[in-house]
Amino acid sequence: MEIQALLAQVNDLLADMKAKDVKVLDVQGLSTITDYMVVASGTSSRHVKAIADYLTEEVKKRGVQPMGVEGTDAAEWVLVDLGDVVVHVMQPQARNFYDLERLWGKPEGQAH
Repeated sequence: MEIQALLAQVNDLLADMKAKDVKVLDVQGLSTITDYMVVASGTSSRHVKAIADYLTEEVKKRGVQPMGVEGTDAAEWVLVDLGDVVVHVMQPQARNFYDLERLWGKPEGQAH
């Protein structure tokens, strides 16, 4: 599946589950493991796990096999690896602490 189509599907699926504050980070040239990171918040561990489970099942139905899913036990931060797109679903406190947008965002003035 083409990356932009996958990103659009991920965004739609996250919206279906009412994920909060969804951000897409273009990490091409910054990471050798993926091209895009999607960061989203859930309101509780149950919500984070439900978002990640739904995303995983729905992309499988669309022919995308996740390379891995980690963090579902505690569900503070669940990572869904879709290859060219890695999705991080986090509780707000974990998201604020790890601040992936700042860590992986491109510096001011650099093209996205």
